[in-house]
Amino acid sequence: MISILKIAYFINQYPKVSHTFIRREILALERLGFSIQRIALRGWSETPLDPEDRQEQARTRYVLRQGVWGLPLPVLRTLFSSPLSLFLALRLAIRVCRRSDRRLLIHIVRVAEACRIMPWLRESEAQRLHAHFGTNSAEVAMYARCLGGPPFSFTVHGPEEFESPMGLAEKVREAAFVSAISSYGRGQLYLRCEAREWPKIHIVHCGLEPSFRQATAVEAPESRRLICVGRLCEAKGQLLLVEATARLRAKGIKLDLVLAGDGPLRTEIESAIERHGLGDTVRITGWIASESVRDEILAARALVLPTFAEGLPVVIMEAMALRRPVLSTFIAGIPELVRGGENGWLFPSGSLHELAAAMEDCLSRPAAEIRRMGDAAYERVIERHSIDVEAAKLADLFRASTPTASSKAAHSPSLQS
Repeated sequence: MISILKIAYFINQYPKVSHTFIRREILALERLGFSIQRIALRGWSETPLDPEDRQEQARTRYVLRQGVWGLPLPVLRTLFSSPLSLFLALRLAIRVCRRSDRRLLIHIVRVAEACRIMPWLRESEAQRLHAHFGTNSAEVAMYARCLGGPPFSFTVHGPEEFESPMGLAEKVREAAFVSAISSYGRGQLYLRCEAREWPKIHIVHCGLEPSFRQATAVEAPESRRLICVGRLCEAKGQLLLVEATARLRAKGIKLDLVLAGDGPLRTEIESAIERHGLGDTVRITGWIASESVRDEILAARALVLPTFAEGLPVVIMEAMALRRPVLSTFIAGIPELVRGGENGWLFPSGSLHELAAAMEDCLSRPAAEIRRMGDAAYERVIERHSIDVEAAKLADLFRASTPTASSKAAHSPSLQS
């Protein structure tokens, strides 16, 4: 009989509109019989749009709900109950700081956050601690292990984990295993850690719920609408997309563009829309619930995402599962899913000319060809990104790396220097 494990999930912010893939993974593990404890640094003050996110928020414990003033007492308790473990965690924080671009104080705060979650881990009898993202959350999980917590693992998404040094090699070394969401991400981890650590790095894709697979096919409409879904920020390339739209309009090409999302670049994007006279062509929705995003994708001919920095965007998977081809940049894990000429268009990141050319080509294709590409997109994403299949992979990794009672008794925190 397969034993059911108790897993604690630790996330920097949860729930979050752009983190639906974490919710899907947690719920899929629970369908497999796992007991999942949710812990996050922040996210209690948000107002989730999705009912499922509101339920997740109610089930999550938050480290910083009392601000940093909630941290000194857990540190003092740890100092009196486990001084050696606290010393080891602080020593590890110093080592991480040497390879980080952040001050030592930040890493010491991470140790304090680990002290804060230790009573929760003991209370739930968590046998494993899994973090999403190789940044703050993985660091806190690593220190919790030093403090006597359960073995930890983490999922790396990119690109933030790869852009600045934050002790990623130390986190991989201390982890029971690490999962990457794409082959590209695995390669980036190989680049940043010792070759002897490579066997513990695995690929576990982000996944889609069975509802995407079971949904009735909705054919691409005859409309000339394209949709871009994502946070309005520099990395997603929406300003370049507005420029490309203006270029097509100047050539007399009719189209509609929907920007589904919100973010810090909204004012600048709105100014660009006004400057180019595209008020009747480009619409910004602001943040909308998942069902509304789905409806907007279904009303469009294709998804366009001219991103400059990515891991592998979940919205690409969602659009492909809804039988819509994708126009995106040839970076990171995107070419592992999107294949130019088969289920979408790929173009160099930052190329206004090639973005506009891809959009023009998409708009010129007959509806039958768009439907064929959409069907090919569906087949590829369903084959590679079923959440139940991917969660089962993760479950196997949890089981394989969970110590037995005897090995737990023999374990001592890492003394590597």
